[in-house]
Amino acid sequence: MGAARHGRGAMSSTLLADALGRPLRDLRISLTDRCNFRCHYCMPAEVFGEHYEFLPREELLTFEEIERLARLLVETGVKKIRLTGGEPLLRRGVAELVERLAGIEGVEDIALTTNGYLLDRHARELRAAGLHRLTISLDSMDDGVFQAMNGRDYSLDKVLGGIAAATAAGFESLKINCVVQCGANDHTFVELARHFKGSGHIVRFIEFMDVGTRNEWEFEQVVAAKEIRERIDAEMPLEAVSPNYRGEVASRYAYRDGTGEIGVIASVTQPFCGDCGRLRLSTDGRFIGCLFAADGISLRDPMRAGAEDEKVRELIAGAWGARRDRYSEERATRPESNGQEPVERKIEMYQIGG
Repeated sequence: MGAARHGRGAMSSTLLADALGRPLRDLRISLTDRCNFRCHYCMPAEVFGEHYEFLPREELLTFEEIERLARLLVETGVKKIRLTGGEPLLRRGVAELVERLAGIEGVEDIALTTNGYLLDRHARELRAAGLHRLTISLDSMDDGVFQAMNGRDYSLDKVLGGIAAATAAGFESLKINCVVQCGANDHTFVELARHFKGSGHIVRFIEFMDVGTRNEWEFEQVVAAKEIRERIDAEMPLEAVSPNYRGEVASRYAYRDGTGEIGVIASVTQPFCGDCGRLRLSTDGRFIGCLFAADGISLRDPMRAGAEDEKVRELIAGAWGARRDRYSEERATRPESNGQEPVERKIEMYQIGG
């Protein structure tokens, strides 16, 4: 299924914009729907127990299919690729895929999001394969809180070991993602900021979101970005700094003493749909235009049915061109529902990587 067998180079680069004028810039690829954690805000243990049936291997996109789609999407304007899951390091041979993607002309940045539990054994090979950046999910520096949130009683030490291994492998500036949930870890996030202050790593605090339908999201559980910023600023003074690029999801704040910065992602209280240029490929090869979408368009099935590159390009262009998704902005206009839009069905986060 390699690109050379499907007319690679048959069309010159064509930049795409959706129905709201948003360009396609970033591609997020979910490598697996499986995870070794059971975080309540993504894959709660009471739903995803030992008998839960995940996708069989034959339904996952192959590395060859991922590479082919990535090449076609780079032609349309994609510059940045992020590998996600589930937990992407559960997918065998991730370093091989990174090397394939790094060989695509026009790719400027390849990143991977992981819970860090397996990172100590993979960091060096990922760096050697061409991975540019790593994001590690870490919701608390309190081991008891961390174990409660990961749903498996896994110790914090293993993740911290992964962070150390990544630093030793040459990943100098990691991003540490923390989902802040009222009643779960909202009493520990300031300490998380303090732990990584001066380390060169950037902690990004994320408002608890209503992704999927199984995490029992309620607006009352959201700790607003404004409160997160103010509580950190009260102990470690901050000042706002400009975004690195248009569409950056995190608002940036630097420590006034020059010892680094944090980010705050306010997707609930301050939606940023207007600048969203992210396309997601689900684990089974569906084109997903929004984190809160109900479904997507399969690109895997046409490819496996023999579709040439031109046909796949047409599917991509048609789907992105028709894209009007702005769920978070629309949700914010419904105060009568406390910010929550009643949606019966949404794709679960573990299928599209957040």
